[in-house]
Amino acid sequence: MDEHSFMVNRERAVDYLNSLDKVFVNDQFLNWDPENKIKVRIVSARAYHSLFMHNMCIRPTPEELENFGTPDFTIYNAGQFPCNRYTHYMTSSTSIDLSLARKEMVILGTQYAGEMKKGLFSLMHYLMPKRQILSLHSGCNMGKGGDVALFFGLSGTGKTTLSTDHNRYLIGDDEHCWSESGVSNIEGGCYAKCIDLSRENEPDIWNAIKFGTVLENVVFDEHFREVDYTDKSVTENTRAAYPIEYIPNVKLPCVGPHPKNVILLACDAFGVLPPVSRLNLSQTMYHFISGYTALVAGTEEGIKEPKATFSACFGAAFIMLHPTKYAAMLAEKMQNHGANGWLVNTGWSGGSYGCGNRIKLSYTRKIIDAIHSGSLLDAEYKKTEIFGLEIPNKVEGVPSEILEPENTWSDKQAYKDTLLKLAGLFNKNFETFTIGENNQVTEEILAAGPIIGDA
Repeated sequence: MDEHSFMVNRERAVDYLNSLDKVFVNDQFLNWDPENKIKVRIVSARAYHSLFMHNMCIRPTPEELENFGTPDFTIYNAGQFPCNRYTHYMTSSTSIDLSLARKEMVILGTQYAGEMKKGLFSLMHYLMPKRQILSLHSGCNMGKGGDVALFFGLSGTGKTTLSTDHNRYLIGDDEHCWSESGVSNIEGGCYAKCIDLSRENEPDIWNAIKFGTVLENVVFDEHFREVDYTDKSVTENTRAAYPIEYIPNVKLPCVGPHPKNVILLACDAFGVLPPVSRLNLSQTMYHFISGYTALVAGTEEGIKEPKATFSACFGAAFIMLHPTKYAAMLAEKMQNHGANGWLVNTGWSGGSYGCGNRIKLSYTRKIIDAIHSGSLLDAEYKKTEIFGLEIPNKVEGVPSEILEPENTWSDKQAYKDTLLKLAGLFNKNFETFTIGENNQVTEEILAAGPIIGDA
């Protein structure tokens, strides 16, 4: 859109907010790194939106609030009110507009609270790299010995579940910065999926759902006020937004030293990626830029075909610069601080969706434990064909036969066909990235992808 259309929408949102008897104003911070804190003001019409952002951003102390001053960025959330469809560039009654020049965001025609969270995340993807700080769509936790791990992954890959580990300190579940001084959480809350949530599987998230937590899209018994977490009649995307200190083993302030492990998560519904592989630097960049997972498409039509999804840097909707800019920063930081790269498949084994089975969460947790402890570095590795991934021969607590996907498929030809199909999808997706001037880096990253045929 152009600036004129932005101003039309801004005027419309401000006029609407001014017509109300009461509006909510939140003054809060982004980024726990004191050197790189961003001040945001959120003006909204609904208590729900105000409470959501109160939970999700960093809450100032009374003293900080007193001396808050001028915000660095302002959101006008007039989500109940539509934009004018005759305004230039409008394609519906919904419009979410972000002006970097004016340092403002306007929301019209949608009441989805996540727009505010993700709008601010997009802003950070612009502001932070300008300061040579890498903004990351990742979970982050820290062991008792100070070893930090980053978890990347699209929705449904286990990012929040695996970063919330009661043997480790949680730094954050979704948005981070990696600067010269280490990692810091951008947010002050967690936004956890709660479909099929149970006390047994995810005790920390279960216990975080208490007074003050916002539950979205869940169905509950209005008489007994009990939530049915298995009910997906509104949507599968049911969520809980709670302040990060509702997690008992949170690391406050939410900052940590430089990461030791960078874990890329994929839920591979094709069932051909190994449960865990060790990545070299080029492979880490390749899989970071690819941002792969496979969703199980459709819910009605009987057998469901897996659908590959690629989201650059595991956050294509939020990145503001070319994906290779973030990838190069990631590789540089990993190299400087000696971080190891890993690709972990939390999806299927023994066949694609419909034939094979989802890899047990308990096995994935054992794999993650072995990465954290460093014991996985001591395993013997062998290279897979096509993707050229290095897979370990053993992981404590995980049946060795599942570590090599081909072993678990009874139909070996189907495995080979599916592997080639996925490799083709990776290659096709990567064609969209014509990379920078530095051709050497380009060649190196391309060579780290799947190789089909005799090439």
